Amino acid sequence: MKAGTAETNIGKRKACQKAHTSSGRGAGGGQQNRGGGGGDNDFPRNDYSEKTEAPAFNKFRIAMWFFLLVVLMTFSVLIGAYIFTYNNSTPEWKPFNLPVQVWISTFLILVSSLAYSIAEMALNGENQRKAKIWLLATTVLGAIFISSQILLWLALVRRGVYVQSNPYAGFFYIMTAVHAAHVIGGIIILGYIVLRTWQPTDSAAELEKRKSISKTVGWYWHCMGMLWLILFFLLGFYK
Repeated sequence: MKAGTAETNIGKRKACQKAHTSSGRGAGGGQQNRGGGGGDNDFPRNDYSEKTEAPAFNKFRIAMWFFLLVVLMTFSVLIGAYIFTYNNSTPEWKPFNLPVQVWISTFLILVSSLAYSIAEMALNGENQRKAKIWLLATTVLGAIFISSQILLWLALVRRGVYVQSNPYAGFFYIMTAVHAAHVIGGIIILGYIVLRTWQPTDSAAELEKRKSISKTVGWYWHCMGMLWLILFFLLGFYK
């Protein structure tokens, strides 16, 4: 009886030890899982922000390229129609001397494109104060360009030149008005960039965003300058 009792007690002690060991391992495993979960929750946050920001910028660039394509196609149609009408000119085709406002507008659009290039270089060099000043200067020059266009149309009206006066006048009004509408869109985007860069930032991610946005908008703004030079050449010297 004593031997049997001793064996029974030993068996109970072993069973208790196994149960205690199993529970300890289970608790440890739970702690490891919780710890691992905490670590995983830290890194996915960064991965999520990087994965969501990059596609957003890619979409913005793709949208800008698509819009530029539409703009170029629109002006290609207008320029093609202008050249076709010029080559098949009729007595109704009566060109006029360009008002002085056209030359002023040309100067303004060229200077604004130069100012934007300086702003881009300053931003890429992380001189945020200089970039803000030149972005603001570009926006103001764009607004003055629109003002010069309005003065141009008023000067033509005072001369008695209207859209229906002759085909050349019609093309002049239509092409300059379409270009001005696109410049106004560029001014709105420039205003957004100016507001975004108004306060300097120490964040490397935010600075990269600003560089990316300014580069993409720069494509559009320089395209507006190029298109104006083409219109200036056509309307002034191919008439």
